[in-house]
Amino acid sequence: MTQLDPAYSGTWRLDPTHSRIGFQARHAMVTKVRGAFNDVEGIFRVDMEDIGKSSAEISVKVASIDTRNADRDKHLRTNDFFDAPKYPDIVFRSTRIDQVDENSFIINGELTIKDTTREIAVPMEFTGVETDPYGNLRAGFEGSRRIDRREYGVNWNQLLDSGGVLVSEKVLLEFEISAIKEA
Repeated sequence: MTQLDPAYSGTWRLDPTHSRIGFQARHAMVTKVRGAFNDVEGIFRVDMEDIGKSSAEISVKVASIDTRNADRDKHLRTNDFFDAPKYPDIVFRSTRIDQVDENSFIINGELTIKDTTREIAVPMEFTGVETDPYGNLRAGFEGSRRIDRREYGVNWNQLLDSGGVLVSEKVLLEFEISAIKEA
């Protein structure tokens, strides 16, 4: 694993073509549906002398939701779920970053979905730094966090004959991030 280096301090931009901000939820209580947001951006300010002074902000366009099913995506954009016309962005802004191990971090912050902002903590693993073929210094991070979508006003559901629900209330958020250091 790559050691953290003071040269990593500075501003890094999320590379949307090599990153995935996604989710998974249970459907009909028997299978998982995975999706992602295709229009994402993010900026990370890294202070290697004091990680606590570092920050992260990620924004996704709700209209870019992609579950590989056009009808489902259209439904997710409606008022039943995300209400994309009224709330076009989902935003995460860090409030504190803690290093818990050599390559492990907890990113505490505020997640805003629709008109609700809640504090969450996301464990992230630093996966390394490499110089790509174009001379860009590129860093990788991966992490996930389970949330209850109802806490963000994403409430729609349908009861099943078994007593279960069509869409799980718990949703796993997935972060696979490639960021490029700005000169």
